[in-house]
Amino acid sequence: MANYHRILLKLSGEALAGPNKTGFDEETCMQVARQVRALVEDGIQVAIVTGGGNFWRGRTSETIDRTKADQIGMLATVMNCLYVSEIFRAVGLATRVMTPFACGAFTELFSKDQAVAALTQGEVLFFAGGTGHPYFSTDTATVLRAIEIEADVILSGKSIDGVYDSDPMVHPDARKFDEISIEEVINQRLGVIDLAAAVLCRENHMPMMIFGLNEPDSILHTATGITQGTLVTA
Repeated sequence: MANYHRILLKLSGEALAGPNKTGFDEETCMQVARQVRALVEDGIQVAIVTGGGNFWRGRTSETIDRTKADQIGMLATVMNCLYVSEIFRAVGLATRVMTPFACGAFTELFSKDQAVAALTQGEVLFFAGGTGHPYFSTDTATVLRAIEIEADVILSGKSIDGVYDSDPMVHPDARKFDEISIEEVINQRLGVIDLAAAVLCRENHMPMMIFGLNEPDSILHTATGITQGTLVTA
């Protein structure tokens, strides 16, 4: 079944919210948990980064200082990871939440050695809090952590099902790519991931699969090479 040994799964906050559009949709999170359990049972090591858009999008505010807005966003991802990790535990998975800054007893400080050891033992790791610094998105944190733990691929589950040449929500005739290079993503400014993350992908040859999280068994299908999403090569 397994095509990959170790994956970094990125879950957008909006996708976790499901039809609610904000907060958590427990059934959506439970479906994610069941799929990840199947991957872990098949021997695939799974680490996860979540976005925070179901709670906070600070860049849309012109009132709040950018640094403070980004810090609020980091805390939104901590809430997401704590919640989703508990849903995972409810289906029998062992989990651990790591952050790049201290969160009392809620999380552990990120360490590559401890992260890799936990993955090897079959634990699902959640990397919360972004990079720990403002001006870097969870896209950048995703690529950074994937490189650090030497993941085979990033699987990015979004509310849309792949990479398009324009926004399909605005342009119904937008064309979807089955495969595209990260160089083309950068040159065409397609906005799949932010520029800093895209350059990091390119320089470290980290491939990415973009897929629709809310499609049935989409994580399982994408991890095993059966996907309607887009492969972003690097």
